[in-house]
Parts: sequence; structure tokens; C-alpha cells
Amino acid sequence: MRDEIRFVLNGKIQRVAGCAGDLTLLQWLREQAHLRGTKEGCAEGDCGACTVAMARKYGNGKLEYRPVNACILFLGMIDGAAIRTVEGLADQDGNRHPVQTAMINADASQCGFCTPGFVMSLYAAWQNGNGLAPDDIDNTLAGNLCRCTGYRSIVAAAATLDRAKNSDMGNPDMEHDGAMLAALKNMPDGAADLCLGDQSCQFLAPATRASFAEAYAKNSAATIVSGATDIGLWVTKQHRKLGCMIWTGGVAGFGQIDDDGDMLRINPAVTHQQLLQRIADDAPEIAELLRRFGALQVRSSGTVCGNVANASPIGDLPPVLIAIGSQIELSTAHKSRSFDLENFFLEYGKQDRRVGEFVSAVIIPRGPHPYLRCYKISKRFDQDISAVMLAANMRVRDGVIDHVRLAFGGMAGIPKRAQAAEAKLVGKPLDVAYFRDAATALPDDFTPLSDMRGSAEYRMLTAQNLLMKYGLELVSGKSMRLAGDGLTAGLEGWR
Repeated sequence: MRDEIRFVLNGKIQRVAGCAGDLTLLQWLREQAHLRGTKEGCAEGDCGACTVAMARKYGNGKLEYRPVNACILFLGMIDGAAIRTVEGLADQDGNRHPVQTAMINADASQCGFCTPGFVMSLYAAWQNGNGLAPDDIDNTLAGNLCRCTGYRSIVAAAATLDRAKNSDMGNPDMEHDGAMLAALKNMPDGAADLCLGDQSCQFLAPATRASFAEAYAKNSAATIVSGATDIGLWVTKQHRKLGCMIWTGGVAGFGQIDDDGDMLRINPAVTHQQLLQRIADDAPEIAELLRRFGALQVRSSGTVCGNVANASPIGDLPPVLIAIGSQIELSTAHKSRSFDLENFFLEYGKQDRRVGEFVSAVIIPRGPHPYLRCYKISKRFDQDISAVMLAANMRVRDGVIDHVRLAFGGMAGIPKRAQAAEAKLVGKPLDVAYFRDAATALPDDFTPLSDMRGSAEYRMLTAQNLLMKYGLELVSGKSMRLAGDGLTAGLEGWR
């Protein structure tokens, strides 16, 4: 086991030993590398001022750059990666990168505090050759906030970065970073387990599934870290000492999606963005929901299995996975078991996970899912937690509903199916009147709580209207919007 992390920083190999287990990349960049272009704004992955580009060779074997939030990324999590900060974009002769030039020409920098984060988000898109089309720019920049003025000049700068026009220029950064990563891989003990920190705060990065399971079996009280998009805040906002962390991201094979034709096996380190890209054709409804799942920086770090294991009662992903009949696999060092995901959530703060077990996979049925719809209600369209989430799916044969799943988030202490409402639909024709009956049965399924995101009354009315919206859209084939007394108003024409 080694105690030194190795990574590429702005084209140069770095070797760092003796650091604390919970040291963040942002802290190291500013305090030890003295690269202060990367800023701390919110310290929770929302504002994007800390954005850097992280490159690895992922499942397809190609070098891919991901924008990530350095403020909540533990330093151990960049082992074996290439990091680019704003200081590393100009070439050896001091010539600016095209992204920097575009920002200058469009007068796209205001006070400058957040500008490096915008630049690095655009740089990652430039490197990957996607995300800069007119319809993609807002999504590329959704994780970067600026409070000085509007975004028009920044979007204008992004719009000038037509990657196709520069395809004949080559990609020196990618070629150089790729060569440096190959050199890292060939170092002695390059594939060995990693251990940073001391007994007060330790960061373990096992290299194999067997060593991961063994490490967790020896310390079942350890915190399993995947993308740190939640756990990072425990350190930066709550100032907690976590004792021992075990990271999934260094394990060979944990970052892959396995496809057997009928099912997708989502391994522990697969990110939300990986799932979005893989599932977009099979299930565009899920892909569109994932697009609102944080911003690109969060989706590029946060993982599917980590989100499920977190078991938030208002999580967006578990209701969707439940609606399409997904399974969860839990493993120890010696055995594994699989069962329906909906049975994983027992009550608030309690899951069917035994001592020493970790979430080793989420198993998703391949699409298409023609009757699947996902509805997320939040105060902000991007980067916000749901007040109510509905994932609805059904099977219709000969005009009759013979199977239905209505899974809600935000309505109970766990993600939960509305079984009383489902019973009102099974065996019925695809008619709006029966969806109204199902909506009126929702109080038999849920007694929602009031909190800062919505009152109990708001949540119930919203859930009922979402179920009505689902029925109206299936029957009419049109997009519908219901508000206020939509449950009972204007339905006569649909009977």
C-alpha cells in the first residue's frame, strides 16, 4: 500500500505524500501549489468558482475531460488523473487558449472572481468536442454562477468556440496529458492500494474489488465515498472529522456500465453523467431528468450507487429506478445478494443494508419505456432539490392498464410507491377519469410533512395534479400543465 498520490497538474507530474485524508483539491491548489485562480465561493459545489478540468481514460479508452468542483473533491480522488487549472491554459510561449481569447473578445469577464470557473467549464467542453453547440451552452454553463451582471456576453463567447472549425489544429493539451498519464501508469506500484492521512482522518483508495471489500469488512464504520458531492459538504460546511473514508473511484471496473442486452449494470463509481449519456436513446425521459440533476460538475462526480445508498427521501433518482423495476446488489467480502430496489428503503434513515455490505451495483432494465414519465417540481429549474418528484410507468395491453408503478419522492420519509393509487388504475382502460380516481386515493398512501420546500398541503395537491397531468398527457399525447384546482377543473371534456 502506498501513501503517495500521483497526478498531472497543468502538464507536469506531481507526487504528493503526507497530506491529510480530508484535504480538498481546492485547499491544496491555493495553499500548497499557490495556484489561486481557482476560487472558493460556496464551498458546496453550487457556484462553480472552483471548477477545474479533470481528465482520465474512462471506459471507452479515450481521454475525457470532466469539469469538477475542486472545493468538495478530496485530494486522494485525483490520484492517476490529469488536472488543468486556469493557470495552465496558455501555451509555453504565453499565447492564450482559444477559450480565454473568446472570453476577452466578448467582454465576458465582470469582476473576475467567477471567471476562471466559466473558462474551465468551457475548456472541458472544448477538449471533448461537445457542449458548445447553441442548444448545449446553457447546460454546459449551468453549474457556474455570476452575480455581477447577465450571462449574455459569456454565452456569446461560448458560441464562438466552434470546435469543428479548429479540428485541424490538433489538440496539444490532450496529447500531452495523455502521454503524462501513460507515464504515471507505468510508475512502480501504480496499481497499488492508496492510503492517505492518519488515524484521525484516513483516506483509503483500494485498487481492486477484493481489496475494497476487505477494507470495508475490517472497518464497517468507515464512510464510503464515491463522488463526494454530498460527503464533501460534511467536511467543508459541517467541519466533521470522518475518521476513515474508503473511495470507490480507484477500483478497477467500478467505473464501468455493463450491458447484457436486457439490463444495464451500474457499478459503484459510475457517474450520473455517464448514465445520462448511456441511457439517452433507451429512456430519454430519464436522461432529461438527469440533466436537471445538479449541474454538469455535480453529474461528472456524483455517482448513481452513491445517490441510492444516500437514501434521501427527496432524491430524484430512486423513484425513477423504482418505476422501471430496477434492482440493487449489495455485497460483502464473501457474498452478494440482489433484490428489488424499492425494498431497500425501509424508513427514514434506515435501509436494508447489513453490517459490512456496500452497494455494489444498481441493475436497470433496458428500455424502451413508452409509458414512463418523470415530473420534478422544484423552486429552481436547474440545480435544485425537489419538493415533489413523480416517476410514473405502466404497461397497457389491448387498451387496458395491466401493470402500473407510481413512485414518489418528497412525499414520505423514503422514496415510495403509491400502491392505493396504483390499485385504482390496474385493470382500467386508459381514461382520464380513472387517473382522477387514483389522484384522490393519494391521501391513503401518503401523509407528507411541511418543511422549507413546501407545506404538506402543497405537496399533496402537487402530487395529485402530477398524477392527473400524467393521465392527461398519455390520453391526449400533448404536454399539459395543471395548477391550483386542476384536479377537478376542466375534466368533463376528457371523460
